[in-house]
Amino acid sequence: MEKRISIMEIERFAIHDGPGIRTVVFLQGCPLRCSWCSNPESQMIGPHLLYIKNKCVGCGTCARTCIHGNIRMEGYYPVFDRKKCVASKACAKTCVHNAIKFVGESVFASEIMDVVVRDRDYYEVSGGGITFSGGEPFVQFDGLMQLLTMSKKEKLHTTIETCGQVELEKIKRALPLTDLFLFDIKHADRYMLKKETNADLDTILTNMRFIAQQDSTKIIIRIPIIPEYNFNEKTIGKIYDLAIENNIKQVSLLPYHTLGKDKYEQLGTECTYSSKQMLLKEDLLPLKKMGERRGLTIRIGG
Repeated sequence: MEKRISIMEIERFAIHDGPGIRTVVFLQGCPLRCSWCSNPESQMIGPHLLYIKNKCVGCGTCARTCIHGNIRMEGYYPVFDRKKCVASKACAKTCVHNAIKFVGESVFASEIMDVVVRDRDYYEVSGGGITFSGGEPFVQFDGLMQLLTMSKKEKLHTTIETCGQVELEKIKRALPLTDLFLFDIKHADRYMLKKETNADLDTILTNMRFIAQQDSTKIIIRIPIIPEYNFNEKTIGKIYDLAIENNIKQVSLLPYHTLGKDKYEQLGTECTYSSKQMLLKEDLLPLKKMGERRGLTIRIGG
């Protein structure tokens, strides 16, 4: 029976999430809580109301539209009772200034594939395909497996972006249907990883090593480079060591950016990561050169 899958969006013509031109399907749900997360709307499954305050003119239409009474006006601006919101989306539909939008919808796997196959010619010419991202795609495992199976029936190259915080049995089941894993390693210290992300390093490394033992060319390690967390040669060097030990040749360094910080305010929550220092590609060149000296292929960016 076909499953419904909660997604944030489907991005066509992507070039940073695997080889070639790709379609990226962003699934909701994530077991981690990285304090610097740039997509907080991806963490929980379901529709999330985003309120963009600088677009609001204070007309009060949203409050009058919500028949459930979950929006009230306090002075110039609306206040949302998000816990009681039923996501009817009436407020978003009537906001002519697009100050309200909802992220997260439930769709069938076949509906996703209908979009994906439109760009088959681009995949074939560029060596691209489909990428499943998130959140963490393995959170919705049954839906992910349906999408992988459908993708392989269409003879598409498949990539999964994963934080690795998943049961090994699920990795084993997905592996034959997956051509490439973009595998996040955020820190090589168990305490630091747990403290800032709630991840378990042993689980992550067990999964990475299993994939590498089967076919190490199926893994590209990705390291989000975060100021005041792992932005130093000692920490990144330890992750390079893990790549070398497991015969993984490629590592991508992802420079930290602050582009997602506004989303916290839009979701009515708070970003606990305080650094405002955005990193440029040039900032990561010493780390790139260090990896290349060790025989790794290092790319800055996705």
